[in-house]
Amino acid sequence: MSYRGNLRKILRRSSANRLPNTRIIAVAFAAIILLGAALLMLPAASRDGMSCGPMKALFTATSATCVTGLVLEDTYVQWSGFGQAVIICLIQIGGLGFMSIVSVFVFTLRKRVGMKQRLLLAQAFSLNDTADVVRLQKHVLVGAFSLEGIGALVLLLRFLPEYGFWTSLKWALFHSISAFCNAGFDIFGVLEPGSSLALFQTDYVVCVTLMLLIQLGGLGFFVWEEVFQWLVSRGKKHLSVYSKLVLISSVALFLVGTVLVGCFEWNNPDTLGTMSWHEKILASAFQSTTFRTAGFAALNQGALFESTKATGVVLMLIGGSSGSTAGGLKTVTVLVLMMAAISSARGHSQVRLMKRTVNRNQVSDAMSLTVTVISLCFAGAVFLTANSGVPFIDAIYETASALATVGLTANITPMLHTASKILLIVFMYFGRVGVLTLSLGFLMGNQAEERFRYAETKLLIG
Repeated sequence: MSYRGNLRKILRRSSANRLPNTRIIAVAFAAIILLGAALLMLPAASRDGMSCGPMKALFTATSATCVTGLVLEDTYVQWSGFGQAVIICLIQIGGLGFMSIVSVFVFTLRKRVGMKQRLLLAQAFSLNDTADVVRLQKHVLVGAFSLEGIGALVLLLRFLPEYGFWTSLKWALFHSISAFCNAGFDIFGVLEPGSSLALFQTDYVVCVTLMLLIQLGGLGFFVWEEVFQWLVSRGKKHLSVYSKLVLISSVALFLVGTVLVGCFEWNNPDTLGTMSWHEKILASAFQSTTFRTAGFAALNQGALFESTKATGVVLMLIGGSSGSTAGGLKTVTVLVLMMAAISSARGHSQVRLMKRTVNRNQVSDAMSLTVTVISLCFAGAVFLTANSGVPFIDAIYETASALATVGLTANITPMLHTASKILLIVFMYFGRVGVLTLSLGFLMGNQAEERFRYAETKLLIG
């Protein structure tokens, strides 16, 4: 029996448990959000010493835990040092997954990881198998903290000459974690409220460091493991088809996004128009990277042309890769769907990738997930337009950002009405937790469907 079949069998055996795995993850994320919101409501969390109220606290806690980055107020202006510490902790927990944080204590106490915990870890990493998941978890923790540490060191050395040690250290740690977890929160509001990365849009050290952290965080932990094994074996261990597809699609999306942003915005006086040619390339590359669920804004998002926003919506919905800190539909999901369309247009009955055949069930799963997310994105945008009176292109930019846990906004988030803010909270939660739940549902399959089949019928398609 295949690994997928083994895991499906184990999950079905555990379905009689009081709290299935999907609900454990959903409830745990909800509990973390509520705890974070309670802490952010404390007067000590706000810079003015007054409670911010439930809506602002819940919105910010959801955005941080779901590593989105949408905010109602500038992070530095609104939150004190204590509030910022709560936010970065929520980002770390949400980025690596609550099971990863729990496993830190398990490994520290040298406790045995049981089957239930292995299943949860496998689900959190979007894996079909529990084999070696504990070893993978250890590598993830070591790799994540190492990369965040290296990124923080580079940023510290960059900020140190201008801003002093303690400010530079705080900025380095906060933004390194935020970038690696694809969260998009920043505390540069001390320089200019609401500026995000605009003051560093031509700074090669800051931009390139954050871009690398974002890209590495969005590749996926399983891909890390395979690349690490490939490097250790000096090429003797081959990369899987999945890892190759992730690497190829990630590079392709980065390059395509950079070219499109550069072409559309090259002469826009409110974005790239006043920069030199090499600064335009850097800013375009950063914008392409941040579209992929990162959320840092080096350019004025409200001033982007509609063509650029439309490109951004597509890139945001694609997102990063499975089992990563990024959100979205995921790169391979979209790639499978594209190849299925091409195969169907050519009259082929099978979908082939790199001399391998893709299972039909996985093609159906990819289609179901894509239709669900796109439908929610469009319906949400219509609701935002009707409820808050914002332009549709800005509304769909906002809903795509929330669903894909990106955090970019066309400067409309603070202006939204309460109902629209609640919708974004739901979308951010679904974007981080709902996709995992749907994925496990695909994995388990429909047991009733396997017992009988209805008679077939023929329909007219197209």
